[in-house]
Amino acid sequence: MSKLLALLLSLLTAICSLFGMTVRVKAPADTGDFVPVIRFIAASDTHVQSFLDTESRRIQKMLRLGYAVADADASYGALDAVLIAGDLTDNGRKDQFNAFAAALRSGLRDGTRFLGVTAKNHDGYTMSRREVHDYYTALTGNSADFHTVINGFHFIGLSASENDDVHYDEAQVAWLRAQLEEATAEDPVKPVFVMHHEHVSNTVYGSSDFEGWGQTYFTDVLDDFPQVVDFSGHSHYPLNDPRSLWQGAFTAVGTGAVYYTELTVDDDRTIHPDGYKQVSTCWIVEVDANDRIRLRGLDILAQEVLCEYVLDDPADPADRAYTPERRAAASEPPVFAPDAAVTIKRVAGRCECTVPAARSADGMPVVLYRAFAYDAEGNPAASAYTIPKYYVAGEEPTVTLRLEGLQKGTYEIRVVAETAYGVDSGPLTAGLTVG
Repeated sequence: MSKLLALLLSLLTAICSLFGMTVRVKAPADTGDFVPVIRFIAASDTHVQSFLDTESRRIQKMLRLGYAVADADASYGALDAVLIAGDLTDNGRKDQFNAFAAALRSGLRDGTRFLGVTAKNHDGYTMSRREVHDYYTALTGNSADFHTVINGFHFIGLSASENDDVHYDEAQVAWLRAQLEEATAEDPVKPVFVMHHEHVSNTVYGSSDFEGWGQTYFTDVLDDFPQVVDFSGHSHYPLNDPRSLWQGAFTAVGTGAVYYTELTVDDDRTIHPDGYKQVSTCWIVEVDANDRIRLRGLDILAQEVLCEYVLDDPADPADRAYTPERRAAASEPPVFAPDAAVTIKRVAGRCECTVPAARSADGMPVVLYRAFAYDAEGNPAASAYTIPKYYVAGEEPTVTLRLEGLQKGTYEIRVVAETAYGVDSGPLTAGLTVG
């Protein structure tokens, strides 16, 4: 790093640190008895745009929240690493990388390793990928691709290739296999953590061929290593959606995003739900002495746990608890309260249907509500859906759906709640006459 760049970064970091002192966090309650031997944050898509912007402050809050969790744990008080899986910046400019590095440095304590990768898209908008890698290394001291060991656990990361024609090149894929062979030869049952920006296709929520946020470069390699726990971002799809944890030949974890959230419903991709910019999430990942993994998904802004999983034997492919098939089979219909009813109001030519929020019956969030209108002959006349704010902490007491285009006549309105796996509640019904 040049002396001028080092001086600039030191100044920015000092200013960031002063502002960071105003960030106050409190560790969310931990009622479990998990005893870690390593703890790290896994996140992605920070999208820093300028010095001390909202995204920079979210990085600082995420770090303070991670340290609050560590400080509150009498059994293991360390935060060993912070993983950020690409899209560190919004446009890949040098000033944005400077702002990212300053925010990160202002919050990192001694003893916590930063492990990050750069992405093909946002991090590469302004400079060539070689220039991005050189600048990233100058700022952080980290290689664009890395293999490091912390507390006996292997961490492997891949940034976008310097070949602008591909996301990742053949040499990187071969390098990944070689690193995994080395790591698993050392201990075949210990989990190995892999990180890159785009999801592996057809694993976690957002990675399907239709959703379009996946890639296939690493599939053949990772399929040969059941010990792998693979972290990726890019889609911004909700971290606490149960589909964001996938187990098959290996384990894949979608990181959500520090920046904002989006999702898919039916044939609509990249939906931005209400309040989507006020969503900021990360994982706290812990491993115990028996190689069990605990994943806690955190709402950074609310400082609350959104979801929690324990992977009892992550290296054993024979009995995966979180395969899509098992999760779908375990999905139970949401339940409305016995006295719940549909309240209907006509507003400016549309029908607003309000219902009390349904309750999950399986510990997984209710992710969708649908309303249907049927005419006097039982024919479908209109339908609508709405997405509850399951992607942030807190509960909504009611949900409102808006049916459009109903002509004069008499209708039956039905409202159902739905799980991530398409399991519907029983309907709430009401009559409606449009005069």
